Amino acid sequence: MQLRHLGQVPYAPTYEAMQRFTAERSGDTPDELWICEHPAVFTQGLAGRSDHLLAPGDIPVVATNRGGQVTHHGPGQVVAYPLIDLQRTGYYVKEYVFRIEEAVIRTLAHFGVTGHRVAGAPGIYVRLDDPFSHAMLAQRPQRRGPGDGPPQPDFAGLGKIAALGIKVSRHCTYHGVALNVDMDLEPFARINPCGYAGLRTIDLSTIGIHAPWDEAAAVLGQQLAMRLTP
Repeated sequence: MQLRHLGQVPYAPTYEAMQRFTAERSGDTPDELWICEHPAVFTQGLAGRSDHLLAPGDIPVVATNRGGQVTHHGPGQVVAYPLIDLQRTGYYVKEYVFRIEEAVIRTLAHFGVTGHRVAGAPGIYVRLDDPFSHAMLAQRPQRRGPGDGPPQPDFAGLGKIAALGIKVSRHCTYHGVALNVDMDLEPFARINPCGYAGLRTIDLSTIGIHAPWDEAAAVLGQQLAMRLTP
């Protein structure tokens, strides 16, 4: 896998470059992992509803073809775009998402923070009262019995620290995951993050971890490359 550090780049041209790379790649094209940061922008997923954009103000809104609802990108956030041929790796989409989430969890662990999954809600969350606790969440994904409906996400006591949204075209992935390191979190109050009213969004600095962006980017890139390379 080729790792590319793009620095801070505008969102729309990066989105177009991902689409172009995916459309033009062949079965022999090496997978790539793009690590970057974006100026302030709201991005809306395919299923995105306008009522989740509460007051975007002067921050641009870009419609995309990824899954999910609206989220925010901005300085101080590490954004990772894995461009992976799933057919070649042998990963199903569900496993691919699990591997990305695991990379984020291991990245947080590097800084002493415990990341959690929440049933029915992709992304990674931390306990607001004790971000370092290893106690399992009641809201964690669990095996469902026959006839059980999909779980209703429960965010009580939690803050979202990493958002995930992907697109798969001809077995190849783009879009990816965003980890909040040291951001201006105010824009998240202008939306229902990921379509959930009242969901609190946090970053590492909010919970007392003052990590350099470059270090967080390097650790997340290493963890993703390790887990996405067959």
